[in-house]
Parts: sequence; structure tokens; C-alpha cells
Amino acid sequence: MYTIVTGAAGFIGSNLVKALNERGVRKIIAVDNLSKADKFKNLVDCEIADYIDKNEFLDRLLAGDFDGDVDAILHEGACSDTMETDGRYMMENNYRYSLGLLDWCLDQEVQLLYASSAATYGGSSIFKEERQYEAPLNVYGYSKFLFDQIVRQRLAEAGSFSSQVVGFRYFNVYGPRESHKGRMASVAFHHYNQFRVDGKVRLFEGCDGYANGEQRRDFVFVGDVVKVNLHFLDHPEQSGIFNLGTGRAQSFNDVAVASANGCRALNGEAVLSLADLRQQGLIEYIQFPEALKGKYQSFTQADLTLLREAGYSGAFASVEEGVQQYVEWLNARG
Repeated sequence: MYTIVTGAAGFIGSNLVKALNERGVRKIIAVDNLSKADKFKNLVDCEIADYIDKNEFLDRLLAGDFDGDVDAILHEGACSDTMETDGRYMMENNYRYSLGLLDWCLDQEVQLLYASSAATYGGSSIFKEERQYEAPLNVYGYSKFLFDQIVRQRLAEAGSFSSQVVGFRYFNVYGPRESHKGRMASVAFHHYNQFRVDGKVRLFEGCDGYANGEQRRDFVFVGDVVKVNLHFLDHPEQSGIFNLGTGRAQSFNDVAVASANGCRALNGEAVLSLADLRQQGLIEYIQFPEALKGKYQSFTQADLTLLREAGYSGAFASVEEGVQQYVEWLNARG
């Protein structure tokens, strides 16, 4: 029996493939789109049984090529560019494709764990997995929101699924294997590269009533995201839509301080406070982009009530802990 990972060469997908390998799982079908070929590097140290292009895969899946041969699908493949303006592409890629997988998994009684997003909440200030708090600000968020709605409708109609269906509303994930994402990579990734090249990191000026760099997000380390996915993979009796963050908001200034001090530690330099880093010009603020005004979440914080009630009790790394690990990983790989 195979485990299928879509978006397998991407950020979270490749971390899941590596974690499955560490469990001894090798019969993995990796599904992705390598039109941006550099993503292949994320799979070089992984073991897979086969690689299939995402469009070929869905056609083959729905044609019955994999009937009876699959235990679980970990569906991480999506266009995650929140600045994408082609709504037709976004809906076909994120919504319609996911719907095809859902129908097949329910028919075949195969576990489906899929990537939703905190972008479903949009401008909301409450981050509970409930319809009244969901107000996406862009078509990416809407594509994720709409699929979540279909999952809810199917669950309500059936009372329960014959096989597991779990959606994870990822908050701001950062960590290893995201360099291919370019401008959509995490702020921690960009801060590391800015500091190594320019000796300083850059943040947006304040907006929405927040001071410079004090906008706050729920930043979650990708290693913790993987642990939650594997926990649910091991508990197929649990279905639903769950927030996946740390449950605590931290400022972009916190990320900048952790990134700068992590880089300084590589050179044997002392830890500095935010005030000292600003005073020495090691953190600077740039104008808030016009293109993001009205489409930007200045505050997110996952409510983990449902996740904890479902039985996940693991701790989540703070920004200070996670960014330190990430800086060391990036430095080790040049």
C-alpha cells in the first residue's frame, strides 16, 4: 500500500516525506509540478517509490489506476501565493483539484489529510474554526475557505465519514526546505539572507494601529506542523478542520531579533536587544506596500481548543526556539 504526498517537493510536503522516511515508510508516491525545477532539491535526501506530475496524477487517480493500493493521501499541493490575481487558476488548482481527491478518498475509504490555511479568517480578530469568523481577504484564502465548506457539508450530510478527512489551517509556517518559494518564503528565511548579505534585516513599518514591526502573527515551526500531521495519521478515527499554529502571537520584531541574533551567534557575537539592534542599524523599517493594504492580516493567533480536544498534546516551539534551529540549518547548508 502506498502513501501519496501531493506538493511533495514543496515546503511542508517535502518535510512530511522526510519524516515518513524516518518512520521507515518508503512506499511514497510524490506528486508535484516541477515546472519550477529547483524544488527537486527538497527530495534529494528522501526516499520515494515514484514521482508523478500533478495533472497526470489526478487523471490516473480518477481513472482507477490506484484503486485499492493507497492507505493515505497527504494533500499539501496548492498555489500559496497570496498575491496571485488569477482567480480561475487559483480555484482550479486549489479548490477543484482538492474536490477530486476528496471524492476519491471517500469512495475508496482512504485517509485524507489536507492543507487549509489561516487565510480563511482574513480580517477576523477571532481564530476559531467556526463559519462566523471566516472572512478571506484574497482569492487564495477563498479557495481554501470554499473547500473547507464542502468538507463541512459532506460531514453534516453523512454524520461521520467512513474514512478520515482532516484539514489543517496552517498559520505562518517557517523552517527548512522553503527556499524555492522566493518572495513567498517566510520572514525568517528572508531575514537570514538579508543579515548574511547586508548585515541587517528589514521589516514593514506599522499599519492598522500597530507600531513599526509590531504586527503580530502566529509563527509555527515546520517541524511542529509535521508532528501534528503524523499524530492524525496515527489516529484515523479523528476527522475535522483544525487550526495548526502555536496558540500565541509574536511580533515581526521578535522574528527579526531572533534572526539577527541567530546570525550573530554564528560569528560568536553577543545577543542584542531589539533596542540595541535598532540603535545600531541592524533592524530597519521600510514603507508598507500599497498592494497589501486592505489584504493584510496584522494579527493572527490560533485557537487550539479543538486541536487539544482531538488529543494532540505536544508543545510548540517559540519564535526564539524555532528561528534558532532554522538559522543553524540554513547556515549548515550554505
